[in-house]
Amino acid sequence: MFRLLLILPLQICCLNGFAQLGFTFADGANKVEIPIEIHNNLVIVPVILNNQLPLKFIVDTGVRTTILTEKIYSDILHLAYSKKFTITVPGGENTVNAYITNNVTIDLPGIHGRGHAMLVLENDFLELRNSLGAEVHGILGYELFSRFVVKIDYKAKILTLMTPQKFKPSRRYTRLLITVEDTKPYCIAELKINDTTSMTAKLLVDTGASHGLFLDTESNSKIVVPTKNITCTIGKGLGGLITGRTGRIEWLKIGKYTIPNTICSFPDPKSYFDTLRNGSLGYRNGSVGGDVLSRFKIIFDFPGEKIYLKATSSLRKKFYYNMSGLTVRALGENLRDFEIVEVRENSAGYQIDIHVGDKIIAINENLATTMELSQINSYFDSKPGKKIRLLILRSGKQIEKEITLINEI
Repeated sequence: MFRLLLILPLQICCLNGFAQLGFTFADGANKVEIPIEIHNNLVIVPVILNNQLPLKFIVDTGVRTTILTEKIYSDILHLAYSKKFTITVPGGENTVNAYITNNVTIDLPGIHGRGHAMLVLENDFLELRNSLGAEVHGILGYELFSRFVVKIDYKAKILTLMTPQKFKPSRRYTRLLITVEDTKPYCIAELKINDTTSMTAKLLVDTGASHGLFLDTESNSKIVVPTKNITCTIGKGLGGLITGRTGRIEWLKIGKYTIPNTICSFPDPKSYFDTLRNGSLGYRNGSVGGDVLSRFKIIFDFPGEKIYLKATSSLRKKFYYNMSGLTVRALGENLRDFEIVEVRENSAGYQIDIHVGDKIIAINENLATTMELSQINSYFDSKPGKKIRLLILRSGKQIEKEITLINEI
């Protein structure tokens, strides 16, 4: 499974001067519930741009300015661009052309937003649609969280927006203090890295990352990669693919909740760029993402600098990481063509000679065209030792394979 990790450059985080924020409830309400989709632990909401174009955006606490991932959509609306620039990320192999457009109307169900600035990428460099196997066209961030108290119920698939003045936290939730720095929320968590090493860590609470835990080894000498680990691609940002290693730490503790055997990604130092490394805010140690956050009902109160957590039955789920070793991308107009784009070395898929470019025709005799990418990935994340029958297409020839899932970490 591809893990989305949006590492965005400094230029994207400095556009607030262009924005005239204006989210308000419709019809004088003070609370609204919005149905959401969950794909790869990411929260996706319906939006309408300029009262005309229905799209879907990721709700991301790690991004300040609204991002539209393909210029074709803003061109359809004949939006005017006030500035064009090229994003270059230190260490990245690619540059990305981007545009700024102003006075955009962004509506969600029950919410009206006017006068917004939006960053428009010339091309869908992040390939969200193919990586998630769902229609995704952009990213919505701080403008939403700064205006409302935001509750995410991953299990019920409901996003609730409330006015800060009317919000009263339930005693059934655990309160966690955060700091909102450069528009992003940070919490303090406890980590037990291994038998001998524990530490306190400053973590970005990142709904725009699908991983569980992400730690920067250069931020603290106590952060070391576990002996048992796998080398893999751990995400993608505007600088390109982010490589690193993935293993388990003994536990992560957030508030009163201790989460054992947490899977953690450790990026290669030269593989990504963190805007806080050289900034006035100092280091962060990493981030906590959707694979952990989705185990809770979570309420973000940016104005009050607090987060409220309530565990669900998902808290007890074991963490597994891509036991097939296969990364699958959804293609085609309906996102029902599934192609292998990466085979991790020495993985279960590697051992049975799955190739990059192979296309999945069926799984356990169920046609892939009847599934979504999330269902495909759920087969590969079920449990260690499970045998899965694959029918693949290679160079016009159908080939049967049987893969046995392996928990490598």
